[in-house]
Formats: sequence, structure tokens, C-alpha cells
Amino acid sequence: MPITRDEVAHLARLSRLALSDEELDHLAPQLDQIISSVAQVQEVAADGIPPTTHATGLVNVFRADEPIACLTPEEALSGAPAVELQRFKVPRILVEE
Repeated sequence: MPITRDEVAHLARLSRLALSDEELDHLAPQLDQIISSVAQVQEVAADGIPPTTHATGLVNVFRADEPIACLTPEEALSGAPAVELQRFKVPRILVEE
């Protein structure tokens, strides 16, 4: 049973959408097509097939979280052209008014 223009208008009112007559005429067949497509997908025999989110199994590709030594602030800033208060000093690009 196709979706009618009046049903689309009713849905638009419920959604608080102001649709013109042209939009209603345009959307009714599109929504009908979407619902028909979903109905076809639901007809697929899927008995015994577990629901999945991916076609293949997921594998964690991250390395183990192991603490390692890191740079000290002095080492990190040793190659900086300018330093201020243990931070990289950069030129101001925005001017406050």
C-alpha cells in the first residue's frame, strides 16, 4: 500500500515541518520507495544468522599500553626558537580589540 500525500502531510505536521504542496508531492513517492526497499530487506531469510555490525571480526590493532620514558620539558624545548614559561613561544596572529 503506497504512502499517500496526506500521510506525508500528517507526518510533516507531527514533525513540525512546514512543507509546501510541491514538497509533499515530491516526498510521497520517495518515502514510499524507501519503505518498500526496507520491506524487501526484511523479507530476506535470515533465520539462524546472528546479527552483526561488521562482515568480518574486529581485531584490536593498537599496541599494548606500556609506559615508556618520555622527554623532559627541557629536552622537548631544546630545539625551540623561542621559549617562555616552559612553553613554545609563537608569534601572535590574532589581535584582541
